[in-house]
Amino acid sequence: MPFTQLQTELDERAAQGLLRSRRTLESPQSPHIVVDGKSYLAFCSNDYMGLANHPHLIAALQQAVLQHGVGAGAAHLVSGHSDAHHRLEQRLASFVGKPAALLFSTGYMANLGTVQALVGRGDTVFADKLNHASLNDAMLLSRAEVKRYRHGDIAQLEQLLEQTKNGRKLIVTDTVFSMDGDIAPLRELLALCERHDAWLYVDDAHGFGVLGEQGRGSLSHFGIDSPRIVYMATLGKAAGVFGAFVAAEPAVIDTLVNHAHSYVYTTATPPALSIALLESVNLIEQGAALREHLHRLIEKLREGLADLPWKLMQSDTAIQPLLIGDNLQALKLSEGLRQRGIWVAAIRPPTVPQGTARLRITLSAAHSEADVERLAEALHELAR
Repeated sequence: MPFTQLQTELDERAAQGLLRSRRTLESPQSPHIVVDGKSYLAFCSNDYMGLANHPHLIAALQQAVLQHGVGAGAAHLVSGHSDAHHRLEQRLASFVGKPAALLFSTGYMANLGTVQALVGRGDTVFADKLNHASLNDAMLLSRAEVKRYRHGDIAQLEQLLEQTKNGRKLIVTDTVFSMDGDIAPLRELLALCERHDAWLYVDDAHGFGVLGEQGRGSLSHFGIDSPRIVYMATLGKAAGVFGAFVAAEPAVIDTLVNHAHSYVYTTATPPALSIALLESVNLIEQGAALREHLHRLIEKLREGLADLPWKLMQSDTAIQPLLIGDNLQALKLSEGLRQRGIWVAAIRPPTVPQGTARLRITLSAAHSEADVERLAEALHELAR
C-alpha cells in the first residue's frame, strides 16, 4: 500500500529527530499562552510588537465586521476589492515610502506571485542561500535561471552578475533572515543593482514594524530608496493581524495586478482585517517605546546567555537563535524547557542546514525583563 511507504518515511524522520507535529494553542497569542491545557511562557511567536491581542485591534476588528461583514466573497479583480483594502494599500505605500502597494493574502503568496510575474524564461534570479522557503519556491515557479550565492557574500554575487549578460536580473533576499536573525547588506545589494541594471526584491517579513524610523522597515533602517527596489512585508508578525503587501513603482504594481497568479486567482482577504491593520499601522507608527523596550530585552537576553555551552548566534534583532547542532539534542533541550513551563521551538533541517539545529528564541515587546531572566535561568539550569 502507498500509505505503508509514507509511514515508513515518517518513522525514519522521527528516528532522525526531524518529525514535525502540531500543538494546540488554547489562548490568544501572547508571551503567556496555554497549549494542550498547560500554561507556558512562550518565546516562539513572531508577534514582535505584542499587537496580536491588542485591545485597539480587537475593537477595530469588531466594529469593522459590523460594517463590512465577514468575507470578501470574490477575488479582487471580480468584486472582492473593497474600499477598506484600497485605503490600507494607500496607507502602507505611504508608510514604507513607495508610490503604490498591493495586498496579498500571505507573504508566501506575495513572493510566489511577484517573482513569477516579474521574471521568466530567459531571465535570471540571484538568491541568498539562506532565503526563506517561499522565495526558493517563487524562483523555481518563475522558470527563470537561478543562481544562488553564499549567505551575504557580495563578492560572489557580483561575479554571478558579471557572468549574466542577457534578460532581466532580479536579486531576491530576506532582509532579516528568519532562522538566523541577521540583516542582509541592503546598501551593498542596491549598489550592485545599480551597476548591473538589476532589480532588488526584498522580503521584509521580520523587519517591518520593528526596524527603521517609526517601524517603517528595513529600507528606512538603511536609509535607502530606489525605483529598483520591490518591497514585500507581511502583516501577521509585528503588525499582529494577517496578510502581506508588495510596494513598488506603479508599473510594477500594475504588472502584478495583471500577471501575479496568487493575486489574480484567489479570494480577497476579509475587508475587516484591513480596518484592523489600519489601526495596527497607527500603533506601529506610535510605537517607539515598544521598540525601545524590545531592544533592551534583546540586550538583556544576550548578556544572560553569553556563557552557555551553546553558541548564541550573532543577531541584533528579536530573533535570537541558540545553536545546538544535533537534532535530537535540540529537541531534548526544547523539551527540558517545556517541563519548566517555557515554550521555545527546536528548529531542524531542512528549515536550517544540516548540523545547525537550534532553539529559535524570539522576543516580543510584550515580554518583561522578568520573563527574559526566567528563560536565562532555565537554560543555565539545563546546561548544568
